[in-house]
Amino acid sequence: MPHLSFTLEPLSAIIPAVRAALEEGQEVTLDVPDPDAGLGLYAGEISPTGRHRPWSAWADLADALGAHLLTPQPSGPGRARFGLRRYAAAPAPDAGGYGVGGDWARVDKLEDPVLLLTLVEALRRINPPAGGRVLALGVNSGRELDALALAFPRRPIPDQHFLDQHFLDQYFSDQHFPDQYFEVVGVDSDASALAAARGRYPAATFLELDVAELSHPDQRPLELGRFDLILALSLLQSPGVRRDVLLKALCRHHLTEIGGLVLGFPNARYRDGLLSYGARMRNFARPDLSLLCADVTDTRRNLQKRGFQVFVTGKYEILLTALPIERRVGCELAL
Repeated sequence: MPHLSFTLEPLSAIIPAVRAALEEGQEVTLDVPDPDAGLGLYAGEISPTGRHRPWSAWADLADALGAHLLTPQPSGPGRARFGLRRYAAAPAPDAGGYGVGGDWARVDKLEDPVLLLTLVEALRRINPPAGGRVLALGVNSGRELDALALAFPRRPIPDQHFLDQHFLDQYFSDQHFPDQYFEVVGVDSDASALAAARGRYPAATFLELDVAELSHPDQRPLELGRFDLILALSLLQSPGVRRDVLLKALCRHHLTEIGGLVLGFPNARYRDGLLSYGARMRNFARPDLSLLCADVTDTRRNLQKRGFQVFVTGKYEILLTALPIERRVGCELAL
């Protein structure tokens, strides 16, 4: 395994050396000034142990070169040693579809801390009322619905554990729940994923439906009713979805006058189990954000023309949060 040691070298010299070492083998070890010894310094500043770089810089370098950052170890006074291991050549987890039998079932998007924090913030901006209705498009197995309980701990969706603890028969005898709980409707086209969602949230309603049917110009609007919150993560760029037509249908037929939307646009892909930054376009070796920026900008402009104020947040998933312009953000946003 190649072993590289750096002290005062600039990053412009480090990158070619590390790239060459990774091309020769699967793994390389780096010995560098300990980032913990330079806390408070900017990347590239000189410290008594050498040129400082924070761990975040080494993590970004690893991802940019297509490698895992392995667990660092001390290697002497003011020094640290860590390995980089190339990503294994593996298909994307959604390559086999979105059902429970595929690799996508292993993915929990709320394990991304930036998405979790920004999603909770977005939900609190919308602040649907107690007992309000929530529509989740492309809900899959329902994992993202867990964010509702984090954002609004006093008005969650009753899950299976809750129901087991509070006498399931009593609650289902009249088919309703206390007024503070959200009424959730989830829509997805994969039956196996919806079965998992029903197991996770038996009090919610899950419909097997192609989202494109919500905006089909030759059909009457589906009788789903109106909602105080519409949530759609990593959906609007899907094949067969006409984003502008879908937004028009949602705003016209399925959103209440005070309702809002949280729309997610992926800005990453999964590589060998790791969330790797940057939207990819076909036949591009490196991330290219052209299509992402265009779609986010067009969607933001579309919603603003419809009378919404729009917030853009996020990192690996760009979130557009839209609420009627006359409304004010009225609660604490942070988790």
